[in-house]
Amino acid sequence: MERKLALRIALTVVGVLFLAMVLPMVLFFRAEPALSMMMSVYATLGLFVLISVRNPPAHRGLIAFTAWSSLAHAVLMGAQAQMKIVAPVEMIGSVVLAVIGVALLALRPRSVDVSARAAF
Repeated sequence: MERKLALRIALTVVGVLFLAMVLPMVLFFRAEPALSMMMSVYATLGLFVLISVRNPPAHRGLIAFTAWSSLAHAVLMGAQAQMKIVAPVEMIGSVVLAVIGVALLALRPRSVDVSARAAF
């Protein structure tokens, strides 16, 4: 039971964090159009992650995608920060995304519950 609760808390935190990308998306709309487009993807992902909180086993694929894409982003951004392609402060975001990825992989539902149904 503790694992389910921990997963739901993690999904809620990640969902809210990603959905909060709406604010920088709007703020950087003209100044950083590529960044704004990326934020729109994270904001959309955040909404669906929040939907998954109600029934995580029914959304295993979404949870796995969120974890692995966060890890991929963390590795790439971390490498770019180390190579001075992006500002070193970006390493903070890299660490946050790595923590998100590892946490979701560690807490993800192990198997599909037969009674699990997608909650929309």
